[in-house]
Amino acid sequence: MRIGLLTESGYPYVGGEARLWCDRLVRGLGQHEFDVYALSGSARQEALGWVELPPQVRRVRSAALWGEASGRSVLWGRRRAGRRFAECFGELAAGMTGTSGQLADRFGSGLYGLAELARDTGGLAGALRSEDAVRALESACRAPGAHRAVRAARVPDLLAVAADLERALRPLSLDWYDDDTLGAVDLCHATAGGAAALPGLLARHFAGVPLLVTEYGVRLRAHYLAGAGGAGEPGPSAPARALLASFHGRLAAETYREATVITPGNAHARRWQERCGADRAKLRTVYPGLEADRFAEVGEHEEPGEPHTLLWVGRIEPAKDLISLLHAFAEVRKEEPRARLRIVGALADGARAAAYLDHCRALAAQLFPDEADDVHAVGANPVSFEEIGGPEAPDLADAYAGGGVVVLSSVVEGFPISLIEAMLCGRATVSTDVGAVVEVIGGTGLVVPPRNPRALAQACVALLRDPERRARLGAAARARALELFTVEQNIAAFHGIYLEIISHCPVRRETVNEAGEPVPFAHPAEASVPGRWAVGGFAGTAPVGRAAPLGPAAAAGPSWAARYGLRGRLGEVAS
Repeated sequence: MRIGLLTESGYPYVGGEARLWCDRLVRGLGQHEFDVYALSGSARQEALGWVELPPQVRRVRSAALWGEASGRSVLWGRRRAGRRFAECFGELAAGMTGTSGQLADRFGSGLYGLAELARDTGGLAGALRSEDAVRALESACRAPGAHRAVRAARVPDLLAVAADLERALRPLSLDWYDDDTLGAVDLCHATAGGAAALPGLLARHFAGVPLLVTEYGVRLRAHYLAGAGGAGEPGPSAPARALLASFHGRLAAETYREATVITPGNAHARRWQERCGADRAKLRTVYPGLEADRFAEVGEHEEPGEPHTLLWVGRIEPAKDLISLLHAFAEVRKEEPRARLRIVGALADGARAAAYLDHCRALAAQLFPDEADDVHAVGANPVSFEEIGGPEAPDLADAYAGGGVVVLSSVVEGFPISLIEAMLCGRATVSTDVGAVVEVIGGTGLVVPPRNPRALAQACVALLRDPERRARLGAAARARALELFTVEQNIAAFHGIYLEIISHCPVRRETVNEAGEPVPFAHPAEASVPGRWAVGGFAGTAPVGRAAPLGPAAAAGPSWAARYGLRGRLGEVAS
């Protein structure tokens, strides 16, 4: 089948989110064709270029969500189009600001009205930042029934919101929705919510293409966490935050409503989706997959790592709460003087993360003055800050090989990839109870409350003092990770979901010749033959990630469609 893969700030760019799992998915499903529709997040990302693409990627179309909007506005000077824009954008704004039960319908009506206007007129460049757009936002904020949080919005707030909305709605003006682009695919697979899913919504609206939405990190949650701005960064005002939060919430609800299947990466993301209106019957949890072979040598080695070393691996940023980890390690050193803490990771983007790392280094120097065995020896600090690629940690596997216990101290966490890496390496873990940690660990590690250095220290000491327990938990953790969190499991799950969707929601298209006239008998009659092959074999009756049971004919050998060389819709599904 032909898949339209929709990404934002990720694949196929070298630097981006979700790049690795998208690349593994595309390479693992070589029997399908992929058209990639990518929204880039920055000029730097575009400058880094693309990864090497496999042959099953037929085309790549890209557009920018940064900088000034490309194209020209054709609404101005056309009174009818201007009135239509004001009406549609007014509906969208009313859906963002009100409190009544009809807001979802008004938001969707405005969104698709703007999409149809963009298709008819050539785009909305400039219109979404125009004076008419700001007036419509102001009118919606002042209307009876508007939410209290948005009533205080002033002109600077409305201008800032209009600018953000223009970037978020930029996919409306793209030429991606005709019969030669997304209208020609069998299935749209959005690799995230938000802007990445918007082209899929429009392909479903214009061409009836089914939409699959995968969220390993819920974009709405990420927007809420980032909405207030960071330390030293002037975040948007409260009314502007309320307007933008409402927009992203309405867009998420519309995406979940129109999606054929939604695949959260864990139960934590699933709960967010359900609270935002996702139908539970559409949800299929599919865990992200890691390359187990990368950690096989460490995981299968009998040596348990350095028995007195605590290891932390991840991106260094305030959400990881290394401050609590350092205070917990001070308590550990009182009980286990030989203990050592290795902090291995890369610095997150932004000046805030750099300042946080400097603060952590200063705290470590204050809590643990350099120590020496005697007056003639050079002192050393029991806490080390390292980067992957250094002499002590050439790669991730080497880093995990040097740790006896792996620690996670976060206060905010989505899906903890570092914990899965530690589990594949057969390491016992101590983690804070945040995000999907408990779901990932599943009883193979110790879990403590966040922001509780004493509890974190007690758990670490308990494992440092009990090598047999460490080995037992590490073996159980590796077995769990190999069963649930491998690339093979992930690819098999999506292959089954693709077949499930296409068997229930086939896209019906009229085949036309070069003159645009319908071609009779273009689709073989066998493609429409009803039968149990479409229900029993591929209707999604098996759990996600497991092969669906086939009927007796399929179990006996090649299908009759394959045996006689039939092609068309039936041949695609049966393959």
